[in-house]
Amino acid sequence: MWRACSALLFAVTAAWSFTPVYVLEFCHGTDSADCHDNTAANSQPSSRFTPIKSRWNMSDSNLLQSLDRFRVSCGKILEAFPVDEVDGSFVRTVKNCVFSKSTPTPLRGPLRVAAVSKDIIEEILDLHVAVTQSEDFLHCASGSRLLPGSVPLAHRYGGHQFGYWAGQLGDGRAHFLGQYSNRKGETWELQLKGSGKTPYSRSGDGRAVIRSSVREFLCSEAMHFLGVPTSRAASLIVSEEPVLRDQFYNGNVKTERGAVVLRLAQSWFRIGSLEILAESGEIDLLRKLLNFVIKEHFSFISLDDTEKYLVFYSTVVNETAHLMAQWMSVGFAHGVCNTDNFSLLSITIDYGPFGFMESYNPNFVPNTSDDEGRYRIGGQPNVGLFNLEKLLVALSPVLTLEQQKQAKVILKGYVNVYQMRFHQIFKAKLDLLGEEEVTDGYLIASLLKMMEDTQSDFTMTFRQLSEVSAQQLHSMNFTQMWALDDLSYHTHFSDWLNMYLRRLSRRQNGSDLDRQHRMKHVNPRYVLRNWMAESAIRKAEMNDFSEVELLHHILSSPFVTQETAEEAGYAARPPLWAERLKVSCSS
Repeated sequence: MWRACSALLFAVTAAWSFTPVYVLEFCHGTDSADCHDNTAANSQPSSRFTPIKSRWNMSDSNLLQSLDRFRVSCGKILEAFPVDEVDGSFVRTVKNCVFSKSTPTPLRGPLRVAAVSKDIIEEILDLHVAVTQSEDFLHCASGSRLLPGSVPLAHRYGGHQFGYWAGQLGDGRAHFLGQYSNRKGETWELQLKGSGKTPYSRSGDGRAVIRSSVREFLCSEAMHFLGVPTSRAASLIVSEEPVLRDQFYNGNVKTERGAVVLRLAQSWFRIGSLEILAESGEIDLLRKLLNFVIKEHFSFISLDDTEKYLVFYSTVVNETAHLMAQWMSVGFAHGVCNTDNFSLLSITIDYGPFGFMESYNPNFVPNTSDDEGRYRIGGQPNVGLFNLEKLLVALSPVLTLEQQKQAKVILKGYVNVYQMRFHQIFKAKLDLLGEEEVTDGYLIASLLKMMEDTQSDFTMTFRQLSEVSAQQLHSMNFTQMWALDDLSYHTHFSDWLNMYLRRLSRRQNGSDLDRQHRMKHVNPRYVLRNWMAESAIRKAEMNDFSEVELLHHILSSPFVTQETAEEAGYAARPPLWAERLKVSCSS
């Protein structure tokens, strides 16, 4: 067979074991309750986040029926850090602080709750989903009324954008509302996005529009249910407020409508949070922020340990490698992998011009603003390395010379960690059990190379390999399996298939049905393709949120074959008009 090693450059991996998602084989119902297997509650989490547990069977008696007793706190943040001495949301250069006080600007009505995540409302925020239909929720989730205990703040950070230091950036259209500690003992940070001007708004007006807000709401939740560490989106509020946007930066300014997303993360600190302090020479504040992050989110590191910052860096390097491998495993391209968009907790944040790759192409670029293809999907692992290099620069003022040398050694290990995790995940995607490193690496690389040559669909090729029987593989009978049919035209497909079947025959773990079952747990049938999001956005801009709701429902069970999704064509060959879609940084 031909040389395929170059395809491995698409990859790189990390030390968690791959966690299966337990699902039902087929969902006929329209209620989300019909689409979840209770065995999911027994699986181990694939990140620092708590897994979902029997969410549809939980007693309503534990949930708050109104916002009267719901309370957030800003105490930890305000006690830990100095706040900007200048008050007000006018744009300015900010020094010697981590946050500025900034009050959300209410969206002009009429307002509408366009979408909510029941999972977040009930499982994270301890509220009954009926609360989202109240006036209180509408006002609190849109920024016109503050939650009890909230002292709204905008976060100051900097960042390297497209490889160059951009100076002060910060939350230009987002407001931190406070921390919420739920009944499970988890602490989540609530934030509004699209809620008005802050000191960091730069040339923008602080608003987000329906188009980008629908994408963020849907993709945050879709990534979570794919098992990828991510921020979450609780609700989407839309308005009639006009917002001017030059979507493709070509001078064609249009009036769009404003929207606000209520989103959550266990932390919104990112690499740029540290960079701005190091660049400004605010080293005492840099230490304060590092100590806070370690205490709150890396509790296994002792603050008395003289090596604490080095251990912190090692952990971020390792977990960033994990995240990059997970992005690649589902064909996700972030689109703007700047250091200000890379979380210190190694979760996916700041959804903008992202895209899920359709035809396999390592040079897939979702962002039309990325003229040089810096953030192409195949370049993401290298961009992760670049961002970690910049994190090391930011940490250097608090590291000894010896620790800086050790940190460089740790950074060199990033590629090996990524490659190991990538290999691990893709072995699971092909059900290559046991250890046959050379054969398995070749099978993975060869498959990706054939997919590239034939422009086979990334998601559906792996999914259809999960669904096809061994007998069909032997006979190459791919009726109604369009992605595998495309792949089968490759000159070397039969050679690869024979090698794959021989490898599968050496497994000792159950029947062919067991193989299919395992593979369907790790290869999704549905991802948020750009054409699907665009279809929902076009309807949403006409006040029809039915497809937003449908997509949210379908993508909450991406590993389950669902009748409504099949009828909508979400697993079919993408429509021709999808090729003309463009997504930019404009939001």
